[in-house]
Amino acid sequence: MKHAHYASKQYALLGRVLLGTALLAASAFLPSQAQSVYPTRVVKVVVPQPPGGGFDFVGRLLAERMGKQLGQSFVVDNKPGSGTLIGTDFVAKSAPDGYTLLTGSVSNLALNPGLYRNLPYDSLKDFEPLGLAVSYSYTLMARKDLPLASLKDVVAYAKANPRKLTYASAGNGSGQHVLAAALWHLAGVEITHVPYRGAQAAYLDLLGGRVDLFFDLSPTARVQVDAGTVKALAVSGAARNPMHPDVPTIQETGAAALDLESWFGYFAPSKTPPEVLGRLRSELARVISAPDVMEAFRKSGGRPLGLSLAETKALVQRDVERWTALIRSADIKAE
Repeated sequence: MKHAHYASKQYALLGRVLLGTALLAASAFLPSQAQSVYPTRVVKVVVPQPPGGGFDFVGRLLAERMGKQLGQSFVVDNKPGSGTLIGTDFVAKSAPDGYTLLTGSVSNLALNPGLYRNLPYDSLKDFEPLGLAVSYSYTLMARKDLPLASLKDVVAYAKANPRKLTYASAGNGSGQHVLAAALWHLAGVEITHVPYRGAQAAYLDLLGGRVDLFFDLSPTARVQVDAGTVKALAVSGAARNPMHPDVPTIQETGAAALDLESWFGYFAPSKTPPEVLGRLRSELARVISAPDVMEAFRKSGGRPLGLSLAETKALVQRDVERWTALIRSADIKAE
C-alpha cells in the first residue's frame, strides 16, 4: 500500500509539473503570436512625387481607408526627386517586411525602364503588386484655332509638313511626352516637342495659341474641353472615356495601334513574407471594391479597377515590356 501511495503522489507531482510547463509554454507562445499579426506598427506608403496630382490622390485615399480597416496608421511619405526615381528606388531597397509600400503607376514602373538605361531598380523583379485601384486615360487636345479637325487630319498635315506642328509636355520623360512621342513615332510623322516645367505652363501656351497640341490626363483636360477653350481630338484608352463620350480613341482614328491608361496601385518590395503579402492583398481588395472608394475614383475622372492578382501581374508585365520596347524603338529620352 505504501508503494501505491508513493506512486500516486509521484504521478500527481508529475502532473503538476507537466501542467505548469504547458501553461508556461502557452503564456510564452500567445503573446508572440499576437505580436506577429501584421501590422503591429505604422505602415509607410511612399509617393514618389510631391503632394497633389494623381500619385498623391490615390496614395492618400488608399492609405486612409487601409488604416481605418486594419486599425493601424498608414502614413503617406512624399519622396520626389529625379522624376519618380528617388522614391521608387527607396522602396525597392527597403526592408521587405510590409512596413514600407510604394504607390506605383505606369510612369514609375512601366515607362522608366525604357527612359533610363541605368535604372537603379527592376520593376518586375524588385516589387510585388498588391493591387491596382484606378486608371486614367489621356486626352489629346489641339489649340482652339488649329485648322485641323481630327487626329487623322493632324497626321496627314504632319506627313506633308514635317516638324511644322508642335506639341507640349510637362517635361522630358513625363507621361504627356512619352505618349505623344510614341504616337508620332507609330504614325510615322515628325512633330516638334516643346517641354515645359509642369502642365500649368503648357496649358498657358496651348490656350494662348503658342503651341499646337498637348496630351494631358483626361480629368485635368476635361475642364478646358468642357469650356470650349481647346479641341479634343482623341483619348488614349482602349475604350472611349465617359467624360468625353464623343471623342474617339486613338485606335478608332486609325492613326496608330496604341492605347495607354495610367493605372495606380500599391506595391511591396519583393521577398516580403507570403503571409504579409496575403493580408495586404486581401485588405486592399476590400478597400478598392468599397462603393464609396469606387465613387471617389469615378468623380476624379478615373476608371475603378477590380482585377484579380493574376490579371494585375499580367497587366503590369505587359505594360513594362511593351512600353520599354516602344520607348527604345522611338528613341524617347528622359533627359
